[in-house]
Amino acid sequence: MRKGELTLMSSGTKTNKSLIVLMINMFIAMLGIGLVIPILPKLLEDFNAGGTAAGYLIAASGLTQFLFSPLAGEWSDKYGRKRMIVLGLVLFTLSQFLFAIAGVMWLLYVSRFLGGIGAAMMVPAMMAYVADSTTEDTRGKGLGMLGAAMSLGFVIGPGIGGFLADLGLRAPFYISALVAAIATVLSFFMLKETLSEERLQAARQSQQKRESIVKQLITSVKAPYFIYLILVFTLTFGLVNFEAVFSLFVDNKYGYTTKEISVMITVGALVGVVVQGALINKLLHRFGENKLINVSFLISAIMMVLMLLSGNFWYNMVLILIFFTFTSIMRPAINTVLSKMAGSEEQGFVMGMNNAYMSLGNIFGPALAGILFDVHVNLPYSFGAIVLVLSLVLSLSWGKRITGRNKQKLEAISNEG
Repeated sequence: MRKGELTLMSSGTKTNKSLIVLMINMFIAMLGIGLVIPILPKLLEDFNAGGTAAGYLIAASGLTQFLFSPLAGEWSDKYGRKRMIVLGLVLFTLSQFLFAIAGVMWLLYVSRFLGGIGAAMMVPAMMAYVADSTTEDTRGKGLGMLGAAMSLGFVIGPGIGGFLADLGLRAPFYISALVAAIATVLSFFMLKETLSEERLQAARQSQQKRESIVKQLITSVKAPYFIYLILVFTLTFGLVNFEAVFSLFVDNKYGYTTKEISVMITVGALVGVVVQGALINKLLHRFGENKLINVSFLISAIMMVLMLLSGNFWYNMVLILIFFTFTSIMRPAINTVLSKMAGSEEQGFVMGMNNAYMSLGNIFGPALAGILFDVHVNLPYSFGAIVLVLSLVLSLSWGKRITGRNKQKLEAISNEG
C-alpha cells in the first residue's frame, strides 16, 4: 500500500481516517456557503441594504473560487495537498469569523471573497488527495463519499443557519468559525501528505505552463459540445438566481420567517439530492438524456412563474420540491451528454470546462438576481423563467440539428450499401 493510501474495503467494514477528515472538511466548507441564505433579509436590514447587496454577497465567493481554482490546483501539485487543505481551512475560518463580527458592508464582502479563495484551495486539493491515495478500484467510492459530503453540506447549510439564528443573527457564523478552526487543527495533525518530496520538487522545477482559463474558455466555444456547456451555465444561473433572492422574496412579499425559509430550502434540496442519488440512472435509461433535459427546463421555468402567484406556505413548498427535483435531474443528464460527446481523450478538459461554466453561473446568477430584485420583487423569477425557456428552445433546436445530421449519415450509409 502506498503512502497515505485510503483503505476503502469493498465490504465497507473500514474507512481510512484521512477520508473521514476530508469528508468533514468538505461538509464544513459547503455548509458555510449556505448558512447565509435564510439570514440575509434580517442581516441586510442592519446595513440598510437590499437585493443588489444580497446578490453580490453570494456571487463574491463564486468569483474568487472561479479565479483561484486553477492557481490553487497548480499549487497543490507544487507544495502538497495537505498544505492547500489546511490553508483553505484557515481562510475559511477567518472568513466566517469576519462575517460574524462585520459592522460595515465592505467587511462582509471581504469575508465572502476569502471564503471563495478558501474553497478554491480546499476542494481541488481534497479531490486530488483522494485520487493520489486510492487504487483504481477504490477511487470511485472515495470520490463518491467526498461528493456526498459536499452535497449534504450545501443542502443542510440553509437549514442549520436558520435554526441557529434563534441564538442570535450572528451565531451561525461564530459557530461555523469555531467548527472550521477545529477542523483545521484536525487536518494539520491527522492528514499525511500524499505526494513525495521528490515529486513536489519536480513539480516546482517544471517549466510547463498550463493554459489560462480564458484560453480554455475560447477553446470550448469551438467544441461540438459547446451548446451543452451553455446549458450548464443557464441551469446554474437559473438555480442560483432562484436561491439567491428566495429568502428576500418570500420575506418581502409573503412575510415568511427565517425558520420557514430554512425549512423550505432544506427540505426541497434534500428531496433533490435523494432523487438524484436514487432515481437518476433509471430515469436516464427510461427517457434518455435529451428528453429529461427538455422536460426539466420547461417544468423548472413553470415553477418559477407559479411562485409569483400565492404566498401560501404549503403551495410554495410543493413548488420548491418540484423545482429542486427537476433541476437535480437536469444536471446529471447534461453531464452525461457532455461525457459521451467528449470521448476518452477530452474527459479532463470537458469536466474542467463544466466546472468553469458552472462557476460563471454561480457568479452572474445571484448578482443579476439581486439587481433585478431591487427594481421589482418579481423580476428575478420572471427573468429566470425566461432564461430557462430560452434554454429549452436552444436544447430543442440543437437536438433537431443532431437528429438531422444522424439521419443524413444513415441515408448516406444506406445509399452506399
